[in-house]
Formats: sequence, structure tokens, C-alpha cells
Amino acid sequence: MRRAEGDGAGGRRDGVSMGRIGERPYWVLYLSLVLRAFHQVGAAVFLAAWLFDALPGPPLPYLVMVLASGVALFLTEWMRHRQLYRELSGIVSMAKVLLLGAAVHGFLPGRPTVLLAFVAASVLAHAPKHVRHRLLF
Repeated sequence: MRRAEGDGAGGRRDGVSMGRIGERPYWVLYLSLVLRAFHQVGAAVFLAAWLFDALPGPPLPYLVMVLASGVALFLTEWMRHRQLYRELSGIVSMAKVLLLGAAVHGFLPGRPTVLLAFVAASVLAHAPKHVRHRLLF
């Protein structure tokens, strides 16, 4: 049986502390690719609903799709990046959830907050690996 990515150790790149990396089977990697596609579709509908004042909000199937795929993606990332809660990517993911929750429940203005969460997640998703998985503490 072929082993998946990962050496089980943390590392340093250009003087930057990186979180520990664990192993995950290749089928989990492929599953995460499919989950990411579902998440992007659900997120696109969610964002469009906020930006274009769709009432009462995004259709329930898309909301369920974005929430379920988001949780599943977070878990598949945690399998690989064992210190996700200390890495920039994990902190931004949690901040995104808090910002979206604050917007949905009316604690922060909806449109700008949702847009901020999406932009922050998009920028981080395309940042180099040594930035995304940098240890913050």
C-alpha cells in the first residue's frame, strides 16, 4: 500500500517555523479535492445571496453543502497539518467562521463582513505554503 504525503515532523523554511505534518492516505487527498469543489459552489451561492440581498438567504441545500464541506475540509486539513490551530491557515479559518457568524446574527454589518471573510480566505488559500502553514505561536 502506498503511503501518502508527510514526514511527520515540523520544519523550517527560510527561518520560518512550520507546523508538524502528519500523514494521510491518498484517498483523503482526493476526497478533499472533491470537497473543495463542493465548498466553492456552496460558498459562491452564499456570497451571491449576501451581495445581492437574496431573501431570506441562500437556498438551504447550498447552505448545508457549504457548512458540511467546510467542516469536512477542516478535518482533512487537520489530518495533514497537526498544529492547524497554531498555523496562519487555521487561525484565518476560525476568524472566517466567527466573521460569518457575526454577520449572519447581525452583530456586524452583513455585506462588508461577509466580503471581508471571503477575501481573507481567498488570499490565504493562494498564499505560499510557508506562509499558510507558518506557526504563529
